[in-house]
Amino acid sequence: MESLSILAEAATPGDFAAARTQMALSLGWHIIIASFGVAMPAITLFMEWRGHRTGDVAYRLLARRWARAMGVLFAVGAVSGTILSFEMGLLWPGLMGTYGQVIGLPFTLEGFAFFVEAVFLGIYLYGWDRLPARVHLWSAVPILLAGIVGTFCVVSANAWMNQPKGFDLVDGRITGVDPLGAMFNRATGPQSVHMLVAAFMVTGFCMASVYAVGMLRGRTDRYHRLGFLVPFTVAAVMAPVQVGVGDWAAHYVADNQPVKLAAMEGLYPTERGAPLHLGGVAVDGELRYAIEIPNALSLLAHWDPDAEITGLDAVPADERPPVNVVHASFQLMVGAGFAMLGVAAAFAFIWKFRRRWLTNRWFLRAAALCGPAAVLALEAGWTTTETGRQPWVVYGILRTHDAVNTAPGLRTGLFVLLAVYTLLTVATVYVLRRLARDKPVPVAPQESDVETFPVP
Repeated sequence: MESLSILAEAATPGDFAAARTQMALSLGWHIIIASFGVAMPAITLFMEWRGHRTGDVAYRLLARRWARAMGVLFAVGAVSGTILSFEMGLLWPGLMGTYGQVIGLPFTLEGFAFFVEAVFLGIYLYGWDRLPARVHLWSAVPILLAGIVGTFCVVSANAWMNQPKGFDLVDGRITGVDPLGAMFNRATGPQSVHMLVAAFMVTGFCMASVYAVGMLRGRTDRYHRLGFLVPFTVAAVMAPVQVGVGDWAAHYVADNQPVKLAAMEGLYPTERGAPLHLGGVAVDGELRYAIEIPNALSLLAHWDPDAEITGLDAVPADERPPVNVVHASFQLMVGAGFAMLGVAAAFAFIWKFRRRWLTNRWFLRAAALCGPAAVLALEAGWTTTETGRQPWVVYGILRTHDAVNTAPGLRTGLFVLLAVYTLLTVATVYVLRRLARDKPVPVAPQESDVETFPVP
């Protein structure tokens, strides 16, 4: 009886914090691997196509090695994605139990996309040296499409949490469910495009950073130059695109989530001609030590330097997100993004006018740092999105503390998760390092136009 009474108690504040930490850790870990699942197939497919088109063995050797890395990352992504799917139901029954019928469609479609990706990835990996070159190339296309569709579906579910629609709430009951309307809400466009572009930036810069480090160590052969140039070019092209998409997303937030925008900028009073804040720390209801650019926030948010911007004082204190976390993560995302844009602009100049500078050590150092910077920007962006919505899990409708599992003991799950992800991280890094050291030796192309690299 005593054990039953303990199980019947509500979750403690510590358990609630553990649930949020567990979800943040799982999402933050998985989103990096998911980014590679979106963009790495496209880059690998391009390399294989160029190899067959030009006959350059270096292209196909890189494609072969990157395909093997794709297989490893897909496997660990499947593990982390499965953990996330269980956490949605176990940690947040107040969300899934009530609104699962509204947002179940994108999760179902993501499941189909996952299985398509798994099947064709198996065919693609097994088909090296076994399928005709053209057939093998085409077998990678469903992998690319499935990764994009799966990511879009998951992000659309998250977008619904920021812009809930597709149902009616009558006397606390869900009626008039429209799954497609819920899936294609106003936040879906900017959030999904923002994430997809970020995936190509993270993947491209991270892949290129590996070869930039190799070039810094004196490996300037064609193999390393191609391994650097192709993914870095993809990411560099996406950098200015992301600035435009980020502006689109910021306008959505300004129009639909004004409190989140106020937290992002650390703006407490509602005012016209609101300034843009660079840096600063929120202390006792005001942002201190920030550099202010007069009227810039109003101009950027509404294209009007005198437009009114809603401040945090427009809502009660218990409806405000943690300002310092949101403000700092937003500043970090923007700062890292513009730093990468600067390196991308330098790369464009070098490629156009000074190609011999591609092996310049200062440029290679900056390029190598773009990989960690892209990951940092990705994590900071998701922190801004998720923390900026607090205290709501479904914006304006369901509070996070009302959605959490009321059973005690959630802290135990956090400790288990930490152990699992530590093991998973170590194993992933170990296997990828083994693949990096284990360099297959290419042989001359065969008449079938399929090389026979010895692969351990």
